[in-house]
Amino acid sequence: MTEQDTVDLIHLADADGDHCIVRVTGRPQPGVPTGHDLLRADVLAHTDFVDARLELYLSQRDLDSWQQDLCRLAPGTDATIGGDRGLSLALHMQEDRSLAVTIDDPDRLSAMLWIRPPENWTDEHHDRLERVRQTWPSDVVETAPMTYEWRPPRQS
Repeated sequence: MTEQDTVDLIHLADADGDHCIVRVTGRPQPGVPTGHDLLRADVLAHTDFVDARLELYLSQRDLDSWQQDLCRLAPGTDATIGGDRGLSLALHMQEDRSLAVTIDDPDRLSAMLWIRPPENWTDEHHDRLERVRQTWPSDVVETAPMTYEWRPPRQS
């Protein structure tokens, strides 16, 4: 996979060189029914005290939730992504519009970064999300029928 095959879903950086990037690299198992709509991403975090590269797997539901959180993000609120399958990333907007970025990978690392992104960063991130969706559209056209719940046979 080349750099051209990647899309940054999240790219937060400030003048001090601190950054948090979620770089979507593609599907981990294209064509495999149990994981064909998952996307693999690298979380790249850098500050004076941490330089990390972690894995994150995203579902279409994660992308939908991220979009909703971005639309509602305001001082005192959060936008989150991941967490169901391991690593989670949470952005908490401060009153001065800076971000407390919390990265929590239960098996490896928990860290909080402070980043002051540019004024229009949320608009840019809506565009980033759209690029991810265009690059890797959902493979699921029709959902599978609901499975039934097993119940023991009735006693006569």
